[in-house]
Amino acid sequence: MSKLTKKWKGVERDVNIGAGNVALPDGARGIVVFVHGSGSSRLSPRNQYVANALNNAGFATLLFDLLTKAEESEDVMTAKLRFDIELLTERVIEVTMWLKQDADVADLRIGYFGASTGAAAAVVAATQLPESVAAIVSRGGRPDLAEVLLPTVTTPILLIVGEKDQTIISLNHHALQNLPAETEKAMSIVPGATHLFEEPGALEIVASLAGKWFEAHLY
Repeated sequence: MSKLTKKWKGVERDVNIGAGNVALPDGARGIVVFVHGSGSSRLSPRNQYVANALNNAGFATLLFDLLTKAEESEDVMTAKLRFDIELLTERVIEVTMWLKQDADVADLRIGYFGASTGAAAAVVAATQLPESVAAIVSRGGRPDLAEVLLPTVTTPILLIVGEKDQTIISLNHHALQNLPAETEKAMSIVPGATHLFEEPGALEIVASLAGKWFEAHLY
């Protein structure tokens, strides 16, 4: 990905990720990397809502674009890159390694919050960095796109789906069954919610569930 200069706590750093937004509350207890879904970006209002709730709970967050501007333009035309789990995983690993080398957050435990296809990239990245990733939360995710690697997942994982998102519920049930028995795993269904959790109170429930999962694993 292209190199850019961004500001982190007022200090300019060169980083090899796409555009990103970092929030680092005082005394942060862990950092959550948001892996957005197909056709989305770091500006996703749903991910921003959850990130703000996690910030208020004391967690640092990183929202970043998985694709460069040129790739986004290509993806709008072809819808190809959004399903390129290998490429998306590379980006997630790259940003994770960058966090581990940054003095401000190197000591914080890392969690992934993946949505839609981003959940698959988060799962694959966690299998490649099992010592670095302490927890995964999937919101309306497609962990089934990482089906081959599901039996190797050791990172605690929570799957959150909407009650009215029947196809995704089925795919997540299947994924849950393919995760190792010894891996801490759970599935939560948000009442009345559809795929985008646009119903009143739905995202609040998602943020609460995610916060409790990260509180349990990012200390």
